[in-house]
Amino acid sequence: MAMAALRREGRRLAPLISPQSITAVRSSLISQEQAPLGLRSISTQIVRNRMKSVKNIQKITKAMKMVAASKLRAIQVRAENSRGLWQPFTALLGDTPSVDVKKNVIVTISSDKGLCGGINSTSVKTSKALKKLTAGPDKETKYVVLGEKAKAQLIRDSKKDIELSITELQKNPLNYTQVSVLADDILKNVEYDALRIVFNKFQSVVSFLPTVATVLSPEAVEKEAEFGGKLGELDSYEIEGGETKSEVLQNLGEFQFSCVLFNAVLENACSEQGARMSAMDSSSRNAGDMLDRLTLTYNRTRQASITTELIEIISGASALEG
Repeated sequence: MAMAALRREGRRLAPLISPQSITAVRSSLISQEQAPLGLRSISTQIVRNRMKSVKNIQKITKAMKMVAASKLRAIQVRAENSRGLWQPFTALLGDTPSVDVKKNVIVTISSDKGLCGGINSTSVKTSKALKKLTAGPDKETKYVVLGEKAKAQLIRDSKKDIELSITELQKNPLNYTQVSVLADDILKNVEYDALRIVFNKFQSVVSFLPTVATVLSPEAVEKEAEFGGKLGELDSYEIEGGETKSEVLQNLGEFQFSCVLFNAVLENACSEQGARMSAMDSSSRNAGDMLDRLTLTYNRTRQASITTELIEIISGASALEG
C-alpha cells in the first residue's frame, strides 16, 4: 500500500518537482543506505552478524557430534569385551564396597576435555561423597586422579589429599598393556588397604551410571577372609606351584586392579563420548531455535526500516508539493 501511494504521489507531483530536487533526494537516500555506521543500518547489521555467528557455531557442534559418534562406536566394542576381564575376580573375591579399612585410595577417572555435560562433575561428587563415608579417626583417604577435569575440580579444596595425578590418558588409543603399566605405577606410589575406583559405567548414549569398584590389598583380603563370607571360601582352594597364599593374593590383587582399571577407563571413555553426543545435539538444536528467532527479528527490523524510508520519501514529496 505504501508503494502504491508513493507511485500515485509521484505521478501527481511529477510536473511540480524539478530534476535537481529529485537528484538531491536520491543522493541523500543512497548515502544513508550505504553508511556502515548509520542509525538506519546498524540494527540490521548487528542481527546479521549474530546470525552468521550462530550458523558457524551450529556447524561446529554438528561436526563434533559426528566425531563423537564415530569414536563411541569404536570404544563401545572394546568396553563390552573388557567386561569379561574383571567379572571372574568379582566371582572369586567379591566386591565389598562397605569394607572398613584404615587407608583408602580413591581413584577418580575423568576426561581431559570438556563439552561433555556433567559427566566429570558426577565423578568428582561421587569421590567427595565416598571420602566423607570413609573418613574417621585414625583413617586416611587419598586421591589418585586420572584426567584433567577431575584434577581441576579436586585441586580447589583437596589439593593436599591428591597423592598422584595423571593426565592425557586418552591422547592415544588405550590397550591393556598401557593400563597395566599405569596400574603398576599407582601401586608403587601409594599405600593402601582398599582401592576404590570411581568411574561412569556406560549404559546408553543418553545415560551412564556412576560406579565404584573396590580392590582390597592382600592383607585386607586375608583379614576379611577370617570373618567368613565370600572371601572365607578362599581357603577351600588348593595352591599349586610352590607359592604361598600371600604371594598368590599379591599377584591376584595386582592383576585384578589392572583389569578393573582397564574396564573403568574404557567405560568412562564410552560415557564421555555419549555425553558429548547428547550435549552437541542439544547445542545444535538450541542454535537452530536461536537462528529462527534471529531471522524473525531481522525480518521485522528490515521491514520497519523500509517502512520508515517510504514514510520519509512520501513526507518529502508532500513537503515539496506544499
